[in-house]
Amino acid sequence: MNLPDLSDLDAFVAVAEARGFRGAATARNVSASALSEAVRRLEGRLGVRLLNRTTRSVTPTEAGARLVERLTPALGDVAAALDVVNLFRDTPTGMLRLNVPGIVARVVLPPIAEAFLKSHPGVTLEVVVEDSFVDVLAANCDAGVRYEERLEQDMIALPIGPRVQRFAAGAAPAYLAARGRPRHPSDLLEHACIRHRFPSGAMPVWEFERAGEIVRVDARGPLVSSSSELEISAAVAGLGVFASFEELLAPHFRTGALEPVLEEWWQGFSGPFLYYPSRRHMPGPLRAFVDFVKAGPEG
Repeated sequence: MNLPDLSDLDAFVAVAEARGFRGAATARNVSASALSEAVRRLEGRLGVRLLNRTTRSVTPTEAGARLVERLTPALGDVAAALDVVNLFRDTPTGMLRLNVPGIVARVVLPPIAEAFLKSHPGVTLEVVVEDSFVDVLAANCDAGVRYEERLEQDMIALPIGPRVQRFAAGAAPAYLAARGRPRHPSDLLEHACIRHRFPSGAMPVWEFERAGEIVRVDARGPLVSSSSELEISAAVAGLGVFASFEELLAPHFRTGALEPVLEEWWQGFSGPFLYYPSRRHMPGPLRAFVDFVKAGPEG
């Protein structure tokens, strides 16, 4: 039997892991029809059905599941072997895929990414913005950035960006003139507050701290959203108090569109971490990025 095409094997594993052609196509930046054709070609060559397809789901057959189990490490070894040629170039080449939350994409990653890409012109950086915690490997990403999440046992965490950030609160001058200025976090219970809901559905309470005292406030108000842009716009329009990362509010503090609220209670927290698999051989672009982050702001 002639060996199947390596790209067809890779396409099959991608579809099996994503449990669907559309999800795999999005992750691989190819068309779903191309993946479907690759899987049909592979099944025809092997003479066995590898995937059960319905209108609602795609799942591996028993034969397909066993093939995925054996192929996954083998394809990883092939990718690692091919990446060895990066050692013979002045700079690594290839794709680096990062999965990061929105705040990191907006205020932490840009200066790091810009400096990294200037010093590594052979690397293409793809950034997937996602606020929920994901398995970066299952999402077909090389590494992720998150805030103090519990990491899997085989992951390494590396500090990236500012080591301390703050949770800030602000409101429009017109709102404060009409409703008064909160003097204690508990006063927010009497104010209109603009809340953020994460993709998971969670809407954490606001947490403030001063001199070791922590106050948690389950604020309420006229707007709940998953868009920080909409929330800030509403705050600037005078609809209520908004609390979020200080970096998001700072530009509006500088222009006077918003005024700081309860600044002496703003809570500090640890900055984000780059996390990636603890494997002996890393793809050249990821290795270069890890070394760049370790080297600090100047790269």
